[in-house]
Amino acid sequence: MLEKALKGSPKYYMWIGFLLLIILGASGVYLMQLMQGLTITGMSRDVSWGFYIAQFTYLVGLAASGVMIVLPYYFHHYKKFKDLVIFGEFMAIGAVVMCLGFIVVDIGQPQRMLNVLLYPTPNSILFWDMVVLNGYLILNVLVGWTCLEADRQHLPHPKWTKVLAYTSIIWAFSIHTVTAFLYQGLPGRHYWLTAILAARFLASAFCSGPAILVLVILLTEKVTTFKANVEGIATLAKIITYAMCVNVFFFLLEVFTAFYSNIPGHMHSLVYLFKGVHGHHELVPFMWTAAALGLGSLALLIPPKLRDNIKLLPWSLGILVIATWIDKGLGLLIGGFNPTPFETIAPYWPTGKELIISLMIYAIGALVVTVLFKIATEVKEETGASQKTAETAEAN
Repeated sequence: MLEKALKGSPKYYMWIGFLLLIILGASGVYLMQLMQGLTITGMSRDVSWGFYIAQFTYLVGLAASGVMIVLPYYFHHYKKFKDLVIFGEFMAIGAVVMCLGFIVVDIGQPQRMLNVLLYPTPNSILFWDMVVLNGYLILNVLVGWTCLEADRQHLPHPKWTKVLAYTSIIWAFSIHTVTAFLYQGLPGRHYWLTAILAARFLASAFCSGPAILVLVILLTEKVTTFKANVEGIATLAKIITYAMCVNVFFFLLEVFTAFYSNIPGHMHSLVYLFKGVHGHHELVPFMWTAAALGLGSLALLIPPKLRDNIKLLPWSLGILVIATWIDKGLGLLIGGFNPTPFETIAPYWPTGKELIISLMIYAIGALVVTVLFKIATEVKEETGASQKTAETAEAN
């Protein structure tokens, strides 16, 4: 099926060329990081994780969100998701590729990745994070590609793919849970030291991830003849709404616990993020923007008439994605490091070079998703056309 990715319109080739140009240009900056080290980033002794790990955290949620389609389709036989499930699995592949890319650029020297395999440490959460991420990638590649090939040949899906699909559902929950454990196991970081962090990660993943998937599918409909099931999109929008409500509720629980208990360690990070501390207000406008956009997205998604408006839906989902990205892809990490255990502020902001390298990783992910979606839409259109031809012949 790979040959389908080699044929397309001029706009398709222009998009592929644009992504390759970004990757090629930004790779020069990455080579600079390899030679000069992580000093080209904004990280420091006090802020040892930065923009790279923040994006990794957000994208793990995007990868895990595919379960919101796979679970109803396989467990509850919800046929409206039949055409969407392959896109959820392919989106997960692209997301995991980006997750691994951000880990590679964050560890400095890429060969350090081999240490996880050469010197395995099962008592380390990082070891298990490697296991679940790579395992989830393999599961989605096997299930997605095999099922799409079976659809192309008008054959039933092999029984073993169903077993792997059920396994991937459990695996999807595990990848973001293990990622949360990386944070909440650090006793000196009160903003992360909460038992509900894994639940917050999953709630934010199950609203932001499907939202990105729906936006990409709607964009795919604009540039191809593929048409997704309208009822399936409406159901997915409903799931996104419920997940976003839970996400906001969980955050408010954190706020209540921090300020009602009056424990300084739990309050300081929230005060720093939303009010500023010691003259540092760098994230205050971003966090209040995220709060406003998050509530605004709920105002547009909760009423059924607004949620079912297909013209308004992309805007509702767009502001939801921005709100969750600011909270989880920026504020969560920086807020966890500040204030420091010495009650000081260690300002952090990604440098231009850091952002360019991050753009390279996103371009690689976009390239993977573009190719996979191109193949999927071609197969769906091909099988849909052949099915209509067969139905017409039978009617005649």
